Amino acid sequence: MRLLHTMLRVGNLQASLDFYTQVLGMRLLRQKDYPEGKFTLAFVGYEDESEGAVLELTHNWETDQYDLGNGYGHIAIEVDDAYATCDAIKAKGGKVVREAGPMMHGQTVIAFVEDPDGYKIELIQNKGRED
Repeated sequence: MRLLHTMLRVGNLQASLDFYTQVLGMRLLRQKDYPEGKFTLAFVGYEDESEGAVLELTHNWETDQYDLGNGYGHIAIEVDDAYATCDAIKAKGGKVVREAGPMMHGQTVIAFVEDPDGYKIELIQNKGRED
């Protein structure tokens, strides 16, 4: 068994695709409209689906906003340098909601960014890069 994908419902598909591809550097792997069901599925990731887990962005055509609820936590992405990654994300118009720095009660360097729908993405600095 292996993890295939995580699905997020998004209100504005193009804004989400722009964020995940242009700001976070993922690739659009595939996208398909389902007119009868009035939804679109778009899969984004750093690797092909056969190589690693990806995100499925589900856009229901008649819904432009979702209540995230209190059960959702975050998506985690490993980065080489959390400080530089935050700077690059801000330069591309992304929203950093917790600047890079050591996690509370630990030494792992983390940061948090937010996508256009308010989903949190944790950036975890590669352990080999920590001081």
